[in-house]
Amino acid sequence: MNFLLNGDEPGRTTILLAHGAGAAMDTPWMTTTADALANRGFRVARFEFSYMAARRIGGSRRPPARAETYTPEYLAAIDALASDAPLLIGGKSMGGRVASLIAQDLYDAGRITGLVCLGFPFHVPKKPGTTRFDHLAKLNCPTLICQGTRDPFGTREEVANYPLSPSVEMFWLEDGDHDLKPRKRLTGKGLDDHLLTVAEQISCWNAAQE
Repeated sequence: MNFLLNGDEPGRTTILLAHGAGAAMDTPWMTTTADALANRGFRVARFEFSYMAARRIGGSRRPPARAETYTPEYLAAIDALASDAPLLIGGKSMGGRVASLIAQDLYDAGRITGLVCLGFPFHVPKKPGTTRFDHLAKLNCPTLICQGTRDPFGTREEVANYPLSPSVEMFWLEDGDHDLKPRKRLTGKGLDDHLLTVAEQISCWNAAQE
């Protein structure tokens, strides 16, 4: 298992992040997020699911399989990381969804302290009836979801009606899309501004859990 590490210092709370469905672990988005989190005092580890790693060596560029397919790979990444420090798991979009499917069991076993999802795919775009969040109603694992208010996978208005567990905290980024990017002409902010805000919010949320 290959990891990209930021803030690799002993004793830091570790955040294990998986990528989204269509982009690798070393994209500018993932790198900016990891840097921002490291600057807030976290150790950040990024890894890739097998289908994405295969693309680097000329493998098939077909879309990934169902999220459930990759839960064993996420568990293997946790085992390979072998961190003694407190551990948060999560990721961008699909990566966060995969983490969310294993979070409760890991939390119950004392292996993680929480779940962080960045742009959660609550439903298929333009198909709000095709939902993917039933398990979030039952979580008691501390969970933070950072979501853009105009995310086509779940807007603020849509998510307000979802029966999420009280353990799930939503943090909304005004005018953010699925990448959390706002329209600068409307907000005066860019993607980097929102990613820095996300890192600050994760830091504050994590401190409140301790």
